[in-house]
Amino acid sequence: MPTAPPPRGPPPRPRSSSRTPAQPRPPRSPPGGAAAALLREPVSSLAAAYGSSLASQGKEIVDRNLDRLVPVSTLKYYFAVDTAYVGRKLGLILFPFLHQDWQVRYQQDTPVAPRFDINAPDLYIPVMAFITYILVAGLALGTQNRFSPDLLGLQASSALAWLVVEVLVVLLSLYLVTVNTDLSTIDLVAFSGYKYVGMIVGLLAGLLFGRLGYYLLLSWCCITIFVFTIRTLRLKILAEAAAEGVLGQGPKNQLRMYLTMAVAGLQPLVMYWLTFHLIH
Repeated sequence: MPTAPPPRGPPPRPRSSSRTPAQPRPPRSPPGGAAAALLREPVSSLAAAYGSSLASQGKEIVDRNLDRLVPVSTLKYYFAVDTAYVGRKLGLILFPFLHQDWQVRYQQDTPVAPRFDINAPDLYIPVMAFITYILVAGLALGTQNRFSPDLLGLQASSALAWLVVEVLVVLLSLYLVTVNTDLSTIDLVAFSGYKYVGMIVGLLAGLLFGRLGYYLLLSWCCITIFVFTIRTLRLKILAEAAAEGVLGQGPKNQLRMYLTMAVAGLQPLVMYWLTFHLIH
């Protein structure tokens, strides 16, 4: 007879998983991270110090080369002015007849700053007078309905070109006459730039009083700039002859005197040439 199958036990119970969800692992620091952090600060400090050193050296090189091209320290002397000096200098340019002492004062073989000596040349008045002349010229063109930026630019470039040509001609003349003088190129620019003061006065008189006022005031300024230039340059160009006690003797000294008068006589001509077409 057949045997009965063995009794089945209870069904196996499902196993419960005892594993917990995987947790994200913290990022691992790179090897030697602590050492790199310690070294990073000294390296950045060294780079900053090196960059600062390069910047200071570059600044010194630029300043040295710039001083060769543009004598900044010399230019500072010509702009060492104050309000009192400017007022007295303008009065001297427009009324030079009563001034007696035209000698430039020196202190330990160095000329004193312009603000301490009215006879010292400066660049402040010529530069400001040049800019003011351009503005007044634009005003004059505007009152005649002839203003345009191109025409004003042509006026400014023409005035600047005449100034450059004038200085170059004087330098060449001084070289040909072999004058030993302490006149520098900047001195000549300053003396040539003083005439813009008279040009401004003439133009303003023309705007206010017409052609008659222009000719009267410009004629006065031409006379004053002629006297001012002669009395100023005479001590510079004839300084060597005066030191030797042979002033007015010999052909060379005659040439120096003629050169001084020619430079002074050139100022009124340029003043008229740069202003007459602005008054109608």
